[in-house]
Amino acid sequence: MFRENSHFTFDVLMSMSSFYQTRPSIFEMWGYVDFYTYLLVNENFNVASFEKKIPSFLEERYPEEESEYYYDFSLEPLKDAYLTSTASRQPGITGSTSNIYIFALIGLFILIIASINFMNLATARSMERAKEVGVRKAIGANKTGLVYQFLGESLLMVLISSILGLLMVSLGLPLMETITGKTFLLSDVLNPWVMSAYFAVAFITGLCAGIYPAFILSSFRPSRVLKGPASTSQQGVNLRKGLVVFQFSLSIALIASTVIVYYQLGYMLDKNLGFDKERQLVIDFNFDGEVRNNLESIKNEFLTLPEVVSVAASRTVPGAHFPAAGTNIESKEGNMVNYSPFLYEVDVDFIPHYKLEMVAGRPYSRDFPADTLSSMVINEAAAKDFGYADARNIIGKKFEQWGKEGTIIGVVKDFNYLSLHEKVAPLTLRYEPGSSKFLSMSIQSENLSAAIAKIENKWSQLVPHRPFQYSFLDDSFNQQYQADFRFKELFTLFSFLAILIACPGLFGPATYSAMLRTKEIGIRKVLGAEVSSIVTLLSKDFIRLVVISIVIATPFAWYAMDNWLNVYAYKIDISGWYFVLAGLMALTVAILTVSYHAIKSARANPVKSLRME
Repeated sequence: MFRENSHFTFDVLMSMSSFYQTRPSIFEMWGYVDFYTYLLVNENFNVASFEKKIPSFLEERYPEEESEYYYDFSLEPLKDAYLTSTASRQPGITGSTSNIYIFALIGLFILIIASINFMNLATARSMERAKEVGVRKAIGANKTGLVYQFLGESLLMVLISSILGLLMVSLGLPLMETITGKTFLLSDVLNPWVMSAYFAVAFITGLCAGIYPAFILSSFRPSRVLKGPASTSQQGVNLRKGLVVFQFSLSIALIASTVIVYYQLGYMLDKNLGFDKERQLVIDFNFDGEVRNNLESIKNEFLTLPEVVSVAASRTVPGAHFPAAGTNIESKEGNMVNYSPFLYEVDVDFIPHYKLEMVAGRPYSRDFPADTLSSMVINEAAAKDFGYADARNIIGKKFEQWGKEGTIIGVVKDFNYLSLHEKVAPLTLRYEPGSSKFLSMSIQSENLSAAIAKIENKWSQLVPHRPFQYSFLDDSFNQQYQADFRFKELFTLFSFLAILIACPGLFGPATYSAMLRTKEIGIRKVLGAEVSSIVTLLSKDFIRLVVISIVIATPFAWYAMDNWLNVYAYKIDISGWYFVLAGLMALTVAILTVSYHAIKSARANPVKSLRME
């Protein structure tokens, strides 16, 4: 039984012997490469030695001089199929190594931010624990013992947090499965190796987060702290400010990156792809012979429905799988040159149905019967690849492709039949309705449910032996971006966590600053200072730190996201206002966080604060 996270994904399994009965001819075709082949080898198998035998094996069974183009193949371990495969296709979903690194880095950022929070909050509480340290030192406690005590407290806190974290992970697995589309088993999380690494990271985190506060607290002198409130050194103040700047730089970088991710994915969904994908209902009849033999009559029957504007047949549709075809094209010098462009096998209505724009020549037409035998339409990218910068110059040139010969009659404007991760590649649109697998219908109706019901009813009348399997082209085309959308959701979630965790990082320094300036605040209030002026006084330093964080974070985030955008052939331009927006969001969070302590201190009774001093 296959697990849900298996390399294989399928709806139905069929034996190869059963498939042979339906299409025996392809089992004699060495050029038919739509099968996945797996080799089970023993422990002594030598990959290099085996691959040396491949060329002679191919030459014996598929001589290069007898073929239009030469095939080659190589081996790769099955364990590499998900993340590091070099194959163009896999029978299941593949992952992204770069995404793993990105999320691991974000996780590290969050861990660092949380550690900084602990250090800031712990040192902020140093004034509360100063007398405890003074008393313990006065009765004989040494610095080493106090360091061990505070480190022990830190490690105990991290241990408790780790256990709570495991509980949260176990409860949150269903939510993570929904967000990521992956299956997570609790047994995988509780694996001894995973648990060892988990608690090792927790121990190191507790040690790193607790070591600075431990040395600060253990360094108080009894003679000073027992006389009055503990003071702080300028070095300590600068360190805390530096930590605040560091964690908010990370947070702002994550916010800006999230904004860029959102705009890039929005751009992909809204970009004009060069073909009409709105309200396109696509019926998959899976090469059914009866349908292909009666395509024209079936199309005409559907056109009798007022909801159906136009119908076209093809072997593939944008976003679906398509083959490449060995193709010879007449060069400018008159020679036939071999290429391997991608191939769409279409009927006469495909180009006008999808509203593909002609940049040279003409589309297929019923007015030219020879189009069925000796004509071909290509895209602009193919014309350039064939050596014709001006598409008009390739019109009338000869072609040879899979047994068909003739001339090129038209060039369509490039359209994004691939995802926006890739540039538009050379494509030939071959007139071959007999190879069709899909019917595309342009629907015009305010009530789509009713329109689909009428189309299904018509289908059951015309093709009663086949199920009505349909999809909308925009939905199926956007499935190519499923991994991108999940990346966006995870990135947003982690960024939100980073900001949420960064906020308490300001509580510590704000509390500490307010406590150090208690006497000053009391005197200012006695002299008539307004609450707003005191809030401004306590907040401006932290606002300055956040502004510094914006300046530091911007170039790093810009560089990182510019590299991330390189995975897309079509992408947005990074604008400075993305970082302004991220900075404003971080600034708002910082002001709200600091204002709590500032207002609390400003509204305190000055008599009490002066008496305490």
